[in-house]
Amino acid sequence: MKNIRSCEEIGILQHDLDELQKSDMHADDYKNTSAILRTRLERLLKERELRKSSRSTQTDDFHGNDNSSSNNNNNNTIGNRKIFSTGTHPDEELRICPPTNSQRLLVVANRLPVSATRKGDASWQLEMSVGGLVSALLGITEFETRWIGWAGVNVTDEIGKKSLTKALADKRCVPVFLDEDLVNLYYNGYCNNILWPLFHYLGLPQEDRLATTRSFQSQFDAYKKANQLFADVVSEHYIEGDVIWCHDYHLMFLPKYLKERNNKMKVGWFLHTPFPSSEIQRTLPSQSELLRAVLVADLVGFHTYDYARHFVSACTRILGLEGTPDGVEDQGKLTRVAAFPIGIDPGRFIRAIQLPQIKEHIKELEERFAGRKVMLGVDRLDMIKGIPQKILAFEKFLEENPDWHDKVVLLQIAVPTRTDVPEYQKLTCQVHEIVGRINGRFGSLTTVPIHHLDRSLDFHGLCALYAITDVALITSLRDGMNLVSYEFVACQASKKGVLILSEFAGAAQSLGAGAILVNPWNITEVASSIGYALNMPAEEREKRHHHNFVHVTSHTSQEWAETFVSELNDTIVEAQLRIRQIPPLLETNEAVDRYLDSNNRLLILGFNSTLTEPMDTGRQFDQFKEMEPRLHPEAKEALKRLCDDPKTTVVILSGSHHSVLDKNFGELNIWLAAEHGVFLRTPNKKWTRNMPQVHMDWVDSVKHVFEYFTERTPRSQFELRETSLVWNYKYADIEFGRLQAKDMLQHLCTGPISNASVEVVQGGRSVEVRTTGVTKGAGIKRILGQVIHYKDTREPIDYVLCVGHFLPKDEDLYTFFEPEPPTPVRSSLSTPVNGSSSDRNGSTGHKKSHPFPLSNSKHISNGDKKDATPSILDLNSNNYFSCSVKRKRSSARYLLSSSADVVSLLKQMADVL
Repeated sequence: MKNIRSCEEIGILQHDLDELQKSDMHADDYKNTSAILRTRLERLLKERELRKSSRSTQTDDFHGNDNSSSNNNNNNTIGNRKIFSTGTHPDEELRICPPTNSQRLLVVANRLPVSATRKGDASWQLEMSVGGLVSALLGITEFETRWIGWAGVNVTDEIGKKSLTKALADKRCVPVFLDEDLVNLYYNGYCNNILWPLFHYLGLPQEDRLATTRSFQSQFDAYKKANQLFADVVSEHYIEGDVIWCHDYHLMFLPKYLKERNNKMKVGWFLHTPFPSSEIQRTLPSQSELLRAVLVADLVGFHTYDYARHFVSACTRILGLEGTPDGVEDQGKLTRVAAFPIGIDPGRFIRAIQLPQIKEHIKELEERFAGRKVMLGVDRLDMIKGIPQKILAFEKFLEENPDWHDKVVLLQIAVPTRTDVPEYQKLTCQVHEIVGRINGRFGSLTTVPIHHLDRSLDFHGLCALYAITDVALITSLRDGMNLVSYEFVACQASKKGVLILSEFAGAAQSLGAGAILVNPWNITEVASSIGYALNMPAEEREKRHHHNFVHVTSHTSQEWAETFVSELNDTIVEAQLRIRQIPPLLETNEAVDRYLDSNNRLLILGFNSTLTEPMDTGRQFDQFKEMEPRLHPEAKEALKRLCDDPKTTVVILSGSHHSVLDKNFGELNIWLAAEHGVFLRTPNKKWTRNMPQVHMDWVDSVKHVFEYFTERTPRSQFELRETSLVWNYKYADIEFGRLQAKDMLQHLCTGPISNASVEVVQGGRSVEVRTTGVTKGAGIKRILGQVIHYKDTREPIDYVLCVGHFLPKDEDLYTFFEPEPPTPVRSSLSTPVNGSSSDRNGSTGHKKSHPFPLSNSKHISNGDKKDATPSILDLNSNNYFSCSVKRKRSSARYLLSSSADVVSLLKQMADVL
């Protein structure tokens, strides 16, 4: 069948994006019509149907009905892919001819799918490697694939590097050259000694000497250096439009380094191990850097939802970011996080057991173990695989069931790994000791209950063992996925054996309904499950096997890879749509130039997160420091010079209490507006109430509620102001704080404020109850009247800079000065509100049209109302700069990244005076 997915579907994605760009729709239009959701769902459903139809010709292979041409490995065709094998062994290296006109996929992993052995100065022998990732990605037919990774050999001379690069190029592989010292620190050190144990809940190694601590830092530095080398090679081979798929914990910094080189790269990252809970992850000294580096990727994938949930929780609890159902959001930038369970190529196993040589091997094994039930375990000899627990459970089963002593045998294949590490050597001795004891206790001169092999088996031997097994026993203490269970199911078409599977293996999420799930630490439970499996009725065995077989044959490795890449492509489209909703960064030079050319300037500045000194939030919030906001140390001098300029009026507009503003700006001749403009201080340092007196009889009842929730929410606090109350849970446990906030809102709306003239404003991690009408937009009207009266202004204001980190409720301040009437109220997914799309670029010449017009030539006399809003605003669109600080979802025209950028802008303005 013609391969249409990679070309047609990518065209669908781009077409949708182009159409949306042409339409210039606003974000509230998307929200109201659900256009994004429907379009995205339609795209993904269509992609799924195309994938199913493209594989329809292989259905018979999956069910073992086509045994003719598939047995010939010398010249096969699978789907639309031509395969040329160098031999007849299924494990030998395959040369795959890429499909034409397809999207390129750069697979980046620590190791290449081939192992290189040097045979001469310029001669190399390449052999196919084994592993789940290799077998999974070899089945991809829809993309032109390049594999980038380390070849597993130290090459120091240029002749060797060039010859190896050339040899690997024929296999569509690109080498990354790492020297021996770097490999020892990066791979053996940080990856295998730090990350791998931590991700499998084994904890960090104990540090009993200062040298160990220094070694940790050197390993971390080597880890980052190795990731830089990988990024260098990827950048050399990258072509615009390529999809870059980074794999596993070895390359957690790679997404960051790639995006730093080219932010337009399509980057996905996938973890093949478990991801621990946030309580485990936070013990890692470098956890913040690692998490932020991964979050730069467009799509982050895991085997199970549990791992994805742990990752989002770690980003929320450790980094303080916002976790959403779609992923992790950081100031408008969304990193999509999802589960993509890996699979195998079941057709390979189904065809293999039909080969004559494997059938002969199966017959020999059946004769060898005639009259006995066969139990099988296939594991790496590793701490996480639970081999000792498995054998002890088998021993307990034999103790409790003496009738089975000569009727069951356990075949345990334990593939040696890291044999030079003392912990692994100790594990090997432990397993041998237990096996010897059990065989001596329950064995005889002719039979033993356990056959233990400390070596791997070839593909043919493994398939034969799978085929004759009655019960597969997989008791991993912690496993990312464990594809042995999938391979066992694929080879059980005739036997229909029973699968006993650890609930701590990722495969339990997929095969849990058909398998018998056990807790490997519960020896009694595992022993009981062995007895149940051995005595299971044939009808139940068949039903369980059918359920598992359907899942294994439908959730293949090819489906896994195609789904991930499809989701990544669609995530890019979604990200581009979101970017269109984010204000562009402010061109500070233009803002300063227009400031210099104007005659009457108005600067409206927020305080918190706008002019405050930066806080080090790399790991956790410092509650003590943040409870007392302080003016940025470099801002005071610039503000002083701006305030002394007769052509410039500076207003600090904040929700804080007036005492906080006095403490930070008391020395300056500056306008201060506290509590959203309710209280105003003129440059002569006199405070006045800038809003008529309102009823505050609701305060006591709300205060009691806030006090109650503060007591029951550790590290939360509430602030009593003169027109509002604010409860802040920024420093509390985030998830617990959200639950408390939800409970509080329900109680407030049904009780204390049900009939009061108040508004509830919910911030990111705060709840504020304020008098109705108290917003910064409403306050600025009265402030302008006071300014004009105080300064006896005679010249129109022709320049406005409005900068702040404001909640959406207070962003009416931005739209107040817009030259065109503001667009209708937007949805909670806030987007820029402008008179037209060209306003941001300064291409229009419209002036402010305000609901309270007065003649531009008429001066407001002292007898006029102080809270009137005069048309003294003679504001050209090009001279209005509204800027959101940090908050990317905003109705402001522009964006400034931090308070440091705000201070830098003010210093530039002060310098041109």
